[in-house]
Order: sequence, then structure tokens, then C-alpha cells
Amino acid sequence: MRKIEFVSCHKLPERSFFYKGKQFPFCARCTGIYVGYFIFIPLLWFMKIDIYWALLAIAPTMTDGLTQAYFNRESTNFLRFSTGILAGYGLAGLSDFIAYWIVYFFKHLFIN
Repeated sequence: MRKIEFVSCHKLPERSFFYKGKQFPFCARCTGIYVGYFIFIPLLWFMKIDIYWALLAIAPTMTDGLTQAYFNRESTNFLRFSTGILAGYGLAGLSDFIAYWIVYFFKHLFIN
């Protein structure tokens, strides 16, 4: 029987950070995404970002990942982590945008 994994991350050692000789449970890019997401989710309570800024923030991670996958280019863990933080910021904004519109439509569907 296989172990069920809830997060799809390749966890390659050469693309991961190590602390005291132990590998992080996620690669550098996924670590950046999670760090960015959990930093910016509470900040969205005070400041909202536009959907276009959110999508623009995700673009560097997509560019880095896709050029690495399809153009035989090797990225650094610092670049993966940095673009991951931007993507986390963008995903937090995108989540906020989606949640807002779900609440908006349910309010207008059931209250009006």
C-alpha cells in the first residue's frame, strides 16, 4: 500500500533546503510559496491586492519553473525560494479574491 501524500512536491534534495543536516519537507520553491502564502494571508485583512497584481506576482514562479522544465535551464534555490514567496503572495490575493466573490454571490443568491 502506498503512502498518501497531500502535497505534490518532488522533494529533490538538490532543490531543497537543509537545516542541521535534515532536508526540509518541501523543495525551495514550495517552501517559498507556503512562506509567502502564510505571511500574506493575515496581511490581506488590512490591505487588498488587485487580481491583476496577484496574477502578475505568480508569473515569475511560472516563468522560472517552465523555463527550467522545458529549456534545460537550472535555477538556484535562492531564485526558487524568492519567486515562490511572490507566488505565495499572489495565491493569497487570488484566494482572497475568490473567497470575496463566493460570499458575494451567496449573499445575493440567498438573501435577495
